[in-house]
Amino acid sequence: MSALDLARWQFGITTVYHFIFVPITIGSGFLVAGLQTAWYRTNKDKYLRATKFFGKLFLINFAIGVVTGIVQEFQFGMNWSSYSRFVGDIFGAPLAMEGLLAFFLESTFLGMWIFGWDRLPKKLHLASIWIAATGTLLSAYFILAANAFMQHPVGYVLNSGRGRAELTSIVKVLTNSTAVAAFFHTIPSAFLTAGAIFAAVGAWMLFHNKDAEVAKPALKIGLITVLISFVFVAISGDATARLMTTQQPMKMAAAEAVYDTKTNVPFSLLTVGTLNGSHSVFQIGLPSVLSFMATGNVNGTVEGVNNLEKTYEQKYGAGNYTPNIPFTYWSFRLMIGFGALAGLISFLALWFIRQGRFPRKTWFVRSMLVLPFLPILGNSFGWIFTESARQPWVVFGLFKTSDGVSPGVSAASVLFTMVVFTLLYGVLAVIEFGLILRTIKVGPEKTVTHTEDSKTLTMAY
Repeated sequence: MSALDLARWQFGITTVYHFIFVPITIGSGFLVAGLQTAWYRTNKDKYLRATKFFGKLFLINFAIGVVTGIVQEFQFGMNWSSYSRFVGDIFGAPLAMEGLLAFFLESTFLGMWIFGWDRLPKKLHLASIWIAATGTLLSAYFILAANAFMQHPVGYVLNSGRGRAELTSIVKVLTNSTAVAAFFHTIPSAFLTAGAIFAAVGAWMLFHNKDAEVAKPALKIGLITVLISFVFVAISGDATARLMTTQQPMKMAAAEAVYDTKTNVPFSLLTVGTLNGSHSVFQIGLPSVLSFMATGNVNGTVEGVNNLEKTYEQKYGAGNYTPNIPFTYWSFRLMIGFGALAGLISFLALWFIRQGRFPRKTWFVRSMLVLPFLPILGNSFGWIFTESARQPWVVFGLFKTSDGVSPGVSAASVLFTMVVFTLLYGVLAVIEFGLILRTIKVGPEKTVTHTEDSKTLTMAY
């Protein structure tokens, strides 16, 4: 394999791994803040115990997420220096904002929340977790704004003399329609993921007769969060699909294996194509559904892969502008399928636990334990689809992925770091999973005490 192929594999592995923790952090931060708010308003110990219990799970995930995220930035300079030189003037602005504003906001106030128990006034301590959670939202938006430039470049001018894109309007970059759409699709997905984890933990505790006072609210809150989030994910996904059709029609055509431009296009449930990916042989689909998804009109026209390939060759020059269609096709379906399955399981679980009942059936608990992995897989395949279906572009219409790899990096060095990172991430996964399982098995503290303003928070230099 070439240095380009290995660099792409390495970035894909580290990005997907890192993105496992990001949605959990965003969603669980707000759910923990909600539990603490319930304690603040009711002064019931069960909410305080639940806050500290799920707060531990949140902090374990947050720590691993920070560590894995640092690797991403180093890769820009090490494996993708040509890309960094081309887009750095624009890409660096939202990333700097994320680091200097959002990350410092969430880390500072999260530190206050961790060490402020019994030291900060109750209201101020509550505010710290809400501000920290809000910081994760800002962090997500700045990252999505940077990525949105790769999908739909705006607010720039191309300096052909220096061979790079230069920023002309940070406002346009931050208000990129792609960034806005991605944000309102990603954040509900984060809540769906966190809600699934809360529900799974609550179900496991109830099945093993562990602290029903904390487990029952966790199960119910988690399932309701998943169900509400799924509705928002579906609505925002529909809007994102139409925007994607306008900005990156090849991505939608490849996702649905639509080879020729046509109207009244069905949504493919199964497509069998030729080995060279030039046309479909057999297809089962829902009539006109894709036309509605892409254009908002059942009679809408969806451009095909072959037609777009000819258009791009005329516009950008000779080359292959078609992504890997089977990979794109199935990642799109797995993204939707895992998310929909999570919503369905949550709906059925809420029905089964109505009126305070808990089905002590092995199949029910197993389905609850599987539940958290569904949105995690859906998020992962969604990210894979978003990035792989844009190929061969690293910045759509401006800069190809093949031009972005570092010229002085050998395939052997990339392979070495990829193996090291993969092994390291495997170790971190074992540590993360072990810490979470141990925390869950120990369960919430039996008794908790809280004395407001019993100590003074001080700092030593």
